[in-house]
Amino acid sequence: MTPLATAAMPFGETVALGAIAGLTIFLGLPLARVRAMQGRTRVVLAMLAVGILLYIFLDVASHGLAIVEGQLEAFKHHHAAFGKVAGDFLLLAAGFTVGSVGITVAEQYLRRRSLASIAGGAIPVGVGSPPGASQETADRARLRLAATVASAIGLHNFAEGLAIGVAAASGALSLATVLVIGFALHNSTEGFAIVGPLGATRPSRRWLAFAGLLGGGPTFVGALVGYQVRSPALELLFYALAAGALAYVIGEIWSGMRRFGFKQAALLAVACGFLLGVLTDLIVTYGGA
Repeated sequence: MTPLATAAMPFGETVALGAIAGLTIFLGLPLARVRAMQGRTRVVLAMLAVGILLYIFLDVASHGLAIVEGQLEAFKHHHAAFGKVAGDFLLLAAGFTVGSVGITVAEQYLRRRSLASIAGGAIPVGVGSPPGASQETADRARLRLAATVASAIGLHNFAEGLAIGVAAASGALSLATVLVIGFALHNSTEGFAIVGPLGATRPSRRWLAFAGLLGGGPTFVGALVGYQVRSPALELLFYALAAGALAYVIGEIWSGMRRFGFKQAALLAVACGFLLGVLTDLIVTYGGA
């Protein structure tokens, strides 16, 4: 897209727009404190999260692959060395592996830090908890998984923030504005993806604030980095890390929810979540991003 302006957006405005795009993730988080939801509703919410995460996975994986394919195309036309293609592929492979396998390390860290200690009051064990688990064990497991989801989404949102910062710094003000609006709308659905794995666990407001910053804050940070630095390798790394982490958490949520039944409703929720992600992306594409 050809920029409509040549002067860079002021840094202060870029900071504000990056914050707006990231903080909309908080719109879906209050659902985690609703007590009245029944088992079917909680399963549907979790599988809606799976649908959203599936779309995000395809989105970040395709963006990362496009960077590698761009280098391959340049090599094919003798505009780049093969070493550059191999280096980008290895970066993609390393990022995806660390993002997926490294989740177990993150979970162990969260367990040691007793992240679940800031959860809300007593609740019965139910949907989303391991069979036979105590209430406290179930709460801890759910909160760790939800924090992992927030972390994976944060990696994805950092890459989105980079796009905002690059557009603002290059003077493509209309593109930067469209990106902010589109990403803000898209990020508003990601709050549902974070609270979906919580099941019957009712976290504290403090935990929700932490999860929101973990998932949405990187959009703001990415905008700042993108305004100052243009690095395809950095983008590729974060796309790969996000794709690996998303692959892990999708499998965890899916395996944890399927044993509770409601199969048709759950699959419909997956489809709705995926289409919701597609719709928000189409809005960004329509705007010229």
